[in-house]
Amino acid sequence: MAKFTDYHLRDEIYRALDDIHFNEPTPVQARLIPVVMQGRSVVGQSQTGSGKTHTFLLPIFQHLDLEKEQVQAVITTPSRELAQQIYQAAKQIADHFAEGEQPRIGLYVGGTDKNRQVQQLKSSQPQIVIGTPGRIKDLYETGSLNIHTARTLVVDEADMTLDMGFLNEVDAIAGAMPEDLQMLVFSATIPQKLEPFLKKYLNNPVIEEIPAETVISPTIQNVLMDTKGKAKDELIFNLLTMGNPYMALVFTNTKERARELARQLKERGLKVAEIHGGIQPRERRRTMQKIQHLDYQYVVATDLAARGIDIPGVSLVINDGIPNDLEFFVHRVGRTGRNGASGLAITLYTPDEDAKVTEVENLGVKFEPMTLSKGELKPVADRRRRTQRTKSTKKLDPTMIGMVKKKKKNVKPGYKHRIKSEIEKDARYKKRVEDRQQQRSKRKANKTK
Repeated sequence: MAKFTDYHLRDEIYRALDDIHFNEPTPVQARLIPVVMQGRSVVGQSQTGSGKTHTFLLPIFQHLDLEKEQVQAVITTPSRELAQQIYQAAKQIADHFAEGEQPRIGLYVGGTDKNRQVQQLKSSQPQIVIGTPGRIKDLYETGSLNIHTARTLVVDEADMTLDMGFLNEVDAIAGAMPEDLQMLVFSATIPQKLEPFLKKYLNNPVIEEIPAETVISPTIQNVLMDTKGKAKDELIFNLLTMGNPYMALVFTNTKERARELARQLKERGLKVAEIHGGIQPRERRRTMQKIQHLDYQYVVATDLAARGIDIPGVSLVINDGIPNDLEFFVHRVGRTGRNGASGLAITLYTPDEDAKVTEVENLGVKFEPMTLSKGELKPVADRRRRTQRTKSTKKLDPTMIGMVKKKKKNVKPGYKHRIKSEIEKDARYKKRVEDRQQQRSKRKANKTK
């Protein structure tokens, strides 16, 4: 079994890992960190929660030349929230370096003060750049951000970058860098439209596909529920209130549906957070902060807005219908049942979605058909006993089939207590980091007096 000590990292990095209780590398870390440390380019196919952030951050910090005041690594990610998460992870490592030697990290995303960033870059360049493709490209093209000195480019969530139309910006960023660039691409899937970009910049890369059975918890119960003509809003409200979920996450296919469903639930008295493309960036950041602090018990979200965002303590996921892209089904369900806790995922469908249900089942998902009766979930006969099963002619990606296969496992009770304990532990850690930062600020202030 691999250990972090096998990688001969800086002492500061080991202290950072100890501080967040990272004792053993995840499968994606064990496979790729040694390769990245060698300077090889990599394509890593893995899901949210697999530990890929530290897969690229640890080698980047290990290879930093602290004496060079120039950009040495650039990390792009398609959403502001994902960029913020990576920035916080990077800051946590940087905080363990000695005062005056801490690596400089720049966060550059849309919706922030560009002029202020330009002024700051005139005085000093960051050694690690993290941000969204559009803002990084803008700062480079105006001559403010000198990314041409970077030796490493990380493209995180590459398929999502493609879906959101940011691949041209990433292409421009990569084109500004040296020919011997080390590129690290991480993606849940490798769409065909992404392949020309990969061939353009990657020369004989190491390609690793991490099976999702190492990511998706085997403790998730997948329930399938026929709406039977009932109003979805009422059914979802009843499902959300039939028990007392620690955190419930409802996924919709469009931002319009998310907005309408959230409005209906709020009118029924639930305190609901919304995460979708119709929410302004500043408001989305505030909402995410409130969710992280457990100010909301119910969250309504779209796939692209919420993908990759770490929402702690999700014990219930409800799918407001089958997603058009089956990949999103895997992402949705994988939000619950983490860290060995049990999780419940309920997928609503209408008769006209029967073919989509069959496609999900062909991926290896085993649904338990149920209905809601008198506030309780009760088993019902499989839909295939009552209707003619629709055969799907869609060719399924074999990698996706592996994404959802998992072993049966007995689910132990007490998951709410375990979730609460994990979140409290995380809160204590964040408080320690905040206290240390305040102490450092006081010491620096005293030195300047």
